[in-house]
Amino acid sequence: MTVKTSFTTQKPGQTGSALILVLIMSATALVILAGVMTWAANSNRLTHRSIQFTRSVAAAEGATEKVESQITRDFLSGGEALVSQNLDIYRRNTVPSSSDSSYWNTWEFNDGNGNLNQTYVQRVPGTSYVVLDAPYAGLKGYVSTYTVVSHVRDTASIQDVTAGVLQKLQLAQIPIFQFGMYSSGNMEISCGQPFDVTGHVHSNGKLYIEPDNSLTFESDVTAVGDVLFQRDPLDTRGPPAGGVVYVQTNSPTFPVPSLTLPIGTTNTPEAVREIIEPPPLGEDPHSPIGLLRYYNESDMVLTVSDTGFTATSGQQLNNSATSIPTNELRTFVSTASSFSDAREGKTVQPIDINIGSLTTWSQTNSNLRSVLINVKSPSYVMNSIYVVDKRTLPATSMGAVRVWNGLQLPTNGLTVATGRPLYVWKDYNAPILGSTNTSTTRPASLVADAITILSDNWSDANSTSPVDSRTAAPTTVNAAFLAGVVETTLGNYSGGMENFPRFLETWGLANIFTYNGSMVKMFPSLYATNAWNNNNNIYSPPKRNWAYDVNFDDPTKLPPKTPSLLKVFRSQWATVPPGTNTTP
Repeated sequence: MTVKTSFTTQKPGQTGSALILVLIMSATALVILAGVMTWAANSNRLTHRSIQFTRSVAAAEGATEKVESQITRDFLSGGEALVSQNLDIYRRNTVPSSSDSSYWNTWEFNDGNGNLNQTYVQRVPGTSYVVLDAPYAGLKGYVSTYTVVSHVRDTASIQDVTAGVLQKLQLAQIPIFQFGMYSSGNMEISCGQPFDVTGHVHSNGKLYIEPDNSLTFESDVTAVGDVLFQRDPLDTRGPPAGGVVYVQTNSPTFPVPSLTLPIGTTNTPEAVREIIEPPPLGEDPHSPIGLLRYYNESDMVLTVSDTGFTATSGQQLNNSATSIPTNELRTFVSTASSFSDAREGKTVQPIDINIGSLTTWSQTNSNLRSVLINVKSPSYVMNSIYVVDKRTLPATSMGAVRVWNGLQLPTNGLTVATGRPLYVWKDYNAPILGSTNTSTTRPASLVADAITILSDNWSDANSTSPVDSRTAAPTTVNAAFLAGVVETTLGNYSGGMENFPRFLETWGLANIFTYNGSMVKMFPSLYATNAWNNNNNIYSPPKRNWAYDVNFDDPTKLPPKTPSLLKVFRSQWATVPPGTNTTP
């Protein structure tokens, strides 16, 4: 058998083509590899740059947060005056440093204007009176806006990345008399009669809702603590038997941020009480607490002692330099009366102020009026008086202030303040009696240790008679109340907000107490300290026709010298390009 062998031969051209193909494929692979390596390098660089940018943003935010925490602290303790005073400190001395942590050793800060180790802090021009956001929606406040910007880079990083962060803070001052009811601590609301509450209700502590009849909230209800449908644990009365209706919302909002007065770092009810007291010797009237004291803020300070009474212009007006002649004071001030307070079990020795006569005097006198015209404006009329009681009285007596004949107030309204208990005798600031129509009233507030209503039918001579003989008559009072209470203790109910204004007569459903204003419970009473006790000889409650005075929604109609509660809101956060202090 013959085997045939065949040989395959390759042409030279074909061998060259294969080599070229291999070279092309190798070159392509090298190009791809180079691309991958370049992409990986770029990606790694971008990743590290992104990481470094994120770190720089966090560092810049830390710098702005440090400034904002100091602004917030100063504002809440001393108001915007303290913030304005400390602007340079925020700018120059608040960047994070090694004294905070060694982490900051390699970080470099600037304010965007080329100033190292500084932060940009600037107040936006103007102040707006605006409607606030939740949870205080519906309330209005004077709002100032501050812009805080920091630019930061890590000098130890190979990625030279600078990041800038802008934050804006809104510093809000909320006039306290915008609340229908406000409490600096716990609040209790009960009612033996149907009770309709208008205006925003706020407790800076817990809110105990404990009706024994129908209780209706017409506006928002907020609390810093819990809102509880029960009595205070110290209140040993039985469980509430009534029902609650929320008209504005389905339920209260809690917990919400607290609201404070700018009186310093302590904002307890006991500390807040200082705003109604005369200042101690040597206190700076421009200190945070000094600026809030009614003694310093009022147009006139009336001082009553064992030897008589004197009056001067207010501390903030012209350093108390103007004295009021005693013969003029006698036209509207008297200390000749006395009456019995059944709740306190004491004889009250009132400093009686005839508001009608005060109003006439304020429009015609030549001493205080001339100071007010020169310092304030030609159209200014006295609108505030603070009363100091320095008399030495026996333990069976109690010093107090009583306002009466107050149907018509001065043109600019009137605030009467004292550290002592205050009594309101007869209709007050009430051109329209028995009505919630306050279109013709004047801005008014009454500020005191405690406030007691004496009806149109009150008689000093009859004050020691049994309560059935002290029969009230329908009475109308239109004024904001800022006062104290005797808090609930074991077995002794405080009386709640329904008894915030105290009574000493038999009212009954036929005699209505009409009230339009704002009730602000701020501190424990210091002088009128006997517990609420609706026993047989103190009072029987009136039918309450109460309403929040909607005039107080208008800043021009707020009572003179109205304090403001403070709250800080954050309005904007953004990154900004290097060297800029505004958003693109």
